Amino acid sequence: MSDQAAETTVPRAKVNKIVLGAAVALVVVAILGVVLVVRFVESERARDMQAWQVRLGIVADTRAADVSRWIEDQFATLRDLAENASLQLYVTELMLGGEEGLDGEPAELSYLRNLLLATAQRAGFTAPEAEIEIAANVERAGLAGIALTDVQGNLLVATPSMPPANAALRKAMVAAGEGEAALVDMYLGISQQPTMGFVVPVYAIQDDAEGSRAIGLVVGLKLIGADLYERLAQPGETAETAEALLVRVNDATIEYLSPLADGTQPLRRALARDTPDLAAAFVVETPGGFATRRDYQGTDVLVTGRGLAVAPWFLVRTVTAVEALSAIDSRARTLLIVFLGLIAGIAVALVAVWRHGTSLRAAEAAERHRLAAEQFANVTRFLRVVTDALPNPMMAVDGDGRYMFSNMAAAEEAGLHPRDMIGKDLASVMGPVRARLFQRINNRVMADQEPATEYHAFSDDGAEGAEGSEIAVKSDHLPIAATSRRPAGVLMRLEDITEITEQRRRGERIMRQLVQTLLGVVDRRDPYSANHSARLAEVAKAIAREMGLDDLECATVETAGNLINLGKILIPIELLTKTEDLTDEERDSLQNSVVVSADLLEGVEFDGPVVATIRQMQEHWDGTGPEAVAGEAIEGGARIVAVANAFVGMVSARAWRRAMPFDQACKVLSDQAGTVFDRRPVSALINFIDNRGGRDRWASWGEAPEEGAGDTTS
Repeated sequence: MSDQAAETTVPRAKVNKIVLGAAVALVVVAILGVVLVVRFVESERARDMQAWQVRLGIVADTRAADVSRWIEDQFATLRDLAENASLQLYVTELMLGGEEGLDGEPAELSYLRNLLLATAQRAGFTAPEAEIEIAANVERAGLAGIALTDVQGNLLVATPSMPPANAALRKAMVAAGEGEAALVDMYLGISQQPTMGFVVPVYAIQDDAEGSRAIGLVVGLKLIGADLYERLAQPGETAETAEALLVRVNDATIEYLSPLADGTQPLRRALARDTPDLAAAFVVETPGGFATRRDYQGTDVLVTGRGLAVAPWFLVRTVTAVEALSAIDSRARTLLIVFLGLIAGIAVALVAVWRHGTSLRAAEAAERHRLAAEQFANVTRFLRVVTDALPNPMMAVDGDGRYMFSNMAAAEEAGLHPRDMIGKDLASVMGPVRARLFQRINNRVMADQEPATEYHAFSDDGAEGAEGSEIAVKSDHLPIAATSRRPAGVLMRLEDITEITEQRRRGERIMRQLVQTLLGVVDRRDPYSANHSARLAEVAKAIAREMGLDDLECATVETAGNLINLGKILIPIELLTKTEDLTDEERDSLQNSVVVSADLLEGVEFDGPVVATIRQMQEHWDGTGPEAVAGEAIEGGARIVAVANAFVGMVSARAWRRAMPFDQACKVLSDQAGTVFDRRPVSALINFIDNRGGRDRWASWGEAPEEGAGDTTS
């Protein structure tokens, strides 16, 4: 049977390799073909863009020149008037006071009025006929015309339709009075029609043109219409969406000065200059540049432009990108469709061959799946038999905290059948508090793919870590890798360790009682330093907390501080209570009591290195202590207890001396830091005293003991 299976397996793998190789080759060809088509299209697009850049640039140059020529023509008309010898002569005479004619006004004014009127009608400095018509004896406001003024802007004579001067016109007249022609930029006049002004100086006939002063001004106001805007149209233009516009900058906006293709009239639209990708803003910032931007309607366009030297205007020439690039886009689509169609045909043929081979293997695959399902069912039954025999709850949950498997112990604890557990979430079975806790651990285990073991305490109402907790639980979490039939998850095993935990707590209570008993023995024999051990333990624990040590390290230094004077039980009471000066031998005996304490406790099993802490607390950081142990080689708890012991001895009052002030004691410790003591516990103690309330908490230690008490050991 195994030989037959091998014979059927080999050709199937061979067919799969062929199909896979063909598919890979087809994908590579498709990708390569698409890349080549895209590159070809991009090169064609670049060529078309360059052609459009030249085309739009030529049109922009001619239209800008035509518009500039129109403006220069208006100045030329007024300049012809200003250089008219008769006008110069009459203006000079008017300035001197001319003779009156038959109608009571100077004869020169009649001539000048007729001259201005003829010029205005010929050059278009007039309002539409309906606008200057007088009806019902009501004078209409003037819209356009030509006027002659002195250099101060005082009117000498004007055509009938000449409007009064506005602020912009007066500003231009002041500039022209200094000898230079001035332009009044386009604005909306009284009739809300675009209007422009032109001012040229008039010189006396006998003066040289160069260096002479103006004696008057020729002022022309003109309504802007087709005679200007028709110059924006390019003769013979074939592009349907091509458009030439006039724009200008007005503070932070771009104003459109010419009619727009969407029907907007001149000076009726303005857009913010910082509008993203605005075509007109691009021309303003980069005259002569070429780019793809968006026009005033938000349409993608190819744009170029030119700045006008004779006016603060810019000519913008655009054509929509759709029209400009439609031919190359059409070619690109055609190429891609043909190429992808060819690839699709090859793919269809390949799929047909593959399906034929698949149909031959379908029955065989179905049989393999049936055997795999039967095998999986057998493994599941075996797993259930094994796990149901275990007394502790076991369950498998997925990443969302839903049960994938549960043994009988877990189901009985939940009051359900194991089948009913499948698909339920942890919160519905064991409550929200435990579910959140276990799911947080499961998420970490799945992310790290590392097993984890945690210990938890729950009160009767299910709250975690509550005071007076009654139930202790140990939880083991093992990651489960994902397969094609099963998502990733975590296998959990829960164990009730309440009894074990209670035994440990009972042992801890007995240990604390033993320590207190031993302290009582020492205090009875050495009443003059009865509080020294308790104070030492308190300070040592405070230093350890300030240094960020864990609970075990804090408990170690506290226990060592309480038991450090245990060795005094072997010292005669007479020596402990002696108030006279001690001999060197007696002093050594008291100092060696610390080593005796360590020897007495050598056989006691503590959770932390209590004995090593006591034995090394007399060592110095620089190695000058009894055993010459130095630096980091000294037990960390011993370095803390040494600082606490010295501090308590200095700030505690004795019958034969006063307590040392906290600041002085801290200075002594600081001076000896780095030689006798480790700097870190010294810094932690000082910080606790200054910033954590230690000064107020231990202030009472400086009170003097009852008279007659004494201590020769501190």
